[in-house]
Amino acid sequence: MAPKCVCYTALSAVIFSICVGQLVVNVKNQGEVLKETIMSNVSDDSVTLLYPQTDGTLITQLIDFKQDVQIFKIIVLGEEELGQNQYQVICFVTRFARGDFISSDAMSKLRQKNPGTVRTPEEDRGTEDIELDVSLDVQGSKMLSSHIPVLCSEAAQSTYAREHEIKIWMNQRRDGGDLTSITSSMSHLPTRGVVRCLDSGRELATPCSCHLQVCIPWYPCGLKYCKGRDNSGKAVSYRCGIKTCRKCRNFDYFVQQHQLCLWED
Repeated sequence: MAPKCVCYTALSAVIFSICVGQLVVNVKNQGEVLKETIMSNVSDDSVTLLYPQTDGTLITQLIDFKQDVQIFKIIVLGEEELGQNQYQVICFVTRFARGDFISSDAMSKLRQKNPGTVRTPEEDRGTEDIELDVSLDVQGSKMLSSHIPVLCSEAAQSTYAREHEIKIWMNQRRDGGDLTSITSSMSHLPTRGVVRCLDSGRELATPCSCHLQVCIPWYPCGLKYCKGRDNSGKAVSYRCGIKTCRKCRNFDYFVQQHQLCLWED
């Protein structure tokens, strides 16, 4: 049987049908039009958003609602003339703030009626600064989220997190999982007295602090509710659309060589 679809109209004039499937959205981002793909997996309670930037960089954001974990995977194309690999993969693992993205169940029910329309977010949530002070063992981090070893398999030497958030995850776990193995498999990174790559000159072998901004130009950040009355005349509140947002994050982390952060030049 085909899924039943119910249309909702948001204030931003985006019309969605409640159906199972992925959402492909044309998004305007600083004068450019990008194509975002957002996929929901209700069975494991996760949402994945990905889009390619015009310079070839591929951004993936995965939210694991079960563990309050979100993972940002960035694939950056290398510069062949400088002897770099074809690309490098970087992962940032951070704590997810509930309420910053609609649930996987609600996401699975969204589908555009006019897929050719270029969307713009209703709210800009600004920029969050995130300093990452530990590197993670990718396979050992599966206790934090089973998605980390899968998504970050190519970032074995470049998966980063914040120690204080790892301690929060450890204290919140109630399923009996032993997260102490995480602390033994993570490595602390220098955070003080390290020159920023932008200021380290052209010495490509010099260790430095790398700065990478990751922006999600459009995502469903909340549900909208309207007020009405049911058949008996009783006042009710019902879901009538979504709210869309934009948010950027400035990630700062230590790299062993400046050549791993050439976008700072």
